[in-house]
Amino acid sequence: MNAETLAAAYVAAWNETDPARRRTLVEKTFSGAVSYVDPVMAGDGHDGVDALISGVHQKFPGFRFTLLPGANGYGKHIRFSWELGPEGGEAPIQGADVGVIEDGRFARIIGFLHRVPA
Repeated sequence: MNAETLAAAYVAAWNETDPARRRTLVEKTFSGAVSYVDPVMAGDGHDGVDALISGVHQKFPGFRFTLLPGANGYGKHIRFSWELGPEGGEAPIQGADVGVIEDGRFARIIGFLHRVPA
């Protein structure tokens, strides 16, 4: 397992704004039975994750996820940190995700938010 490569694919899916291209990335990056949960949202399966990503783009138009250095993992587990903000500007949102990888794709993700605007 290459944690950096998996985390980069994850962030690419979350950054994709074109629905058809995003769906392709979601299906490639997440298992069909994926489960995602963080303090403010949750979703299951490709449809659920795709809807979560679409919701983030609607709530934060023009914002992009940036993968922070230091993605790591062992066995089937991966951990990485990210920021979300306007491209080229300061990111007001920061968090980290922990995932379980099965057959090269994310099967479970738990998200943690470290910095969120008031």
